Amino acid sequence: MPANATTPIKPLEPALTPRPVDAGVRIGHVHVKVADLDRSLAFYCGVLGFELMQRYGKQAAFVSAGGYHHHIGLNTWESKGGTAPPPGTTGLYHVALLYPTRAALGDALRRLIEGGVPLEGASDHGVSQALYLRDPDGNGIELYWDRDPALHI
Repeated sequence: MPANATTPIKPLEPALTPRPVDAGVRIGHVHVKVADLDRSLAFYCGVLGFELMQRYGKQAAFVSAGGYHHHIGLNTWESKGGTAPPPGTTGLYHVALLYPTRAALGDALRRLIEGGVPLEGASDHGVSQALYLRDPDGNGIELYWDRDPALHI
């Protein structure tokens, strides 16, 4: 099994999901409301290394790893000049970006250090290693790498 493959685990409360979604379903992309598109592109492209695939002026841009149409959509449609939601409100906690190897995650850490982006935390979860940070708009981001499931203790 590849290092980033997921090992099926038993659900906690099977009665909550009488008809489970197809096991092949994956999250294809995320759209992020941002206050300043150029600032976000400087972070997602300039620091993290995503490639700009499409841009709609100062309103939206779509970035990708490896030529996919887009993994992350950035837009100012409802958020231009806005601020992050205050603590204690609902919303997305973070988006997790899976890196294929530990070396690729190490490269991401080097990029963050070189870009002056502070970490909020780092963790070894046993099954994975993760870095936690915020983008320029305060959106939570986890950068992580899954260990080979065959090596889990």
